[in-house]
Amino acid sequence: MSTIKEVVKEKYGEAALRVVKGQANGCCGASALDGCDPITSDLYNATEAGELPEKAVAASLGCGNPTALAELKAGETVLDLGSGGGIDVLLSAKRVGPTGKAYGLDMTDEMLALAEENKRKSGLTNVEFLKGEIENIPLPGNLVDVIISNCVINLSGDKDRVMQEAFRVLKPGGRFAVSDVVVRGEIPAEVRKSMELWVGCISGALEEMDYVKRLAKAGFDAIGIEPTRIYNIEDARQFLAGQGLDVDAIAPLVENKFMSAFVRAKKPAGCCAPGCCS
Repeated sequence: MSTIKEVVKEKYGEAALRVVKGQANGCCGASALDGCDPITSDLYNATEAGELPEKAVAASLGCGNPTALAELKAGETVLDLGSGGGIDVLLSAKRVGPTGKAYGLDMTDEMLALAEENKRKSGLTNVEFLKGEIENIPLPGNLVDVIISNCVINLSGDKDRVMQEAFRVLKPGGRFAVSDVVVRGEIPAEVRKSMELWVGCISGALEEMDYVKRLAKAGFDAIGIEPTRIYNIEDARQFLAGQGLDVDAIAPLVENKFMSAFVRAKKPAGCCAPGCCS
């Protein structure tokens, strides 16, 4: 049986190749790999989209726009976990300017190749894409000012490890500022069990208070979750369609329970617990 990680790599590799071939706009939901869904619509404004290579925008598989919410400053170092085609890395690089640096981390060869092409077309020189897994970030500790991510952490089968690694590579006082799909309350077991929906950023989503507890356990403070979009019953029907589920029965049970959210946290400025100081 395929692992979550293997399925994610396969599906997102396929998505990257489709973008390269000009076949489809990328989206976050499982059905989005065949088209588009409500989670990924209207995330970037016309100005942002117009500043970047077309294929960077087309390969966006996110559920939010973390670069618009993270309040990036000139000279900062930013790391995007699960950078895909590179849209958030390139936007971050523009915001931190030539004195800053934007890293993108992805485990999928096809996405990394697409990101490198988009970097070349953008002309930006303060960008670096790394191959690796978000559970084992290939960077030294205390390096990064801001960690962003766009609907990727919920794809991981070891979210505690992701948060520990994010904490490790952040500088004391560094910021965790990610967009993710978050759950409020209980959802049907059939949805949780679906691997395809996991790849689509749905069934792997953490419950809101569970997310907060896991961040706190990793060492973060100043934790907050701000909904940016709550999905209604028609949205639910769209992301459940084609999954072999009884949509009419399940859709009312998941209405308003899934949300795209901006998740904020900080590594304490005076932190010297394990993993804080070099």
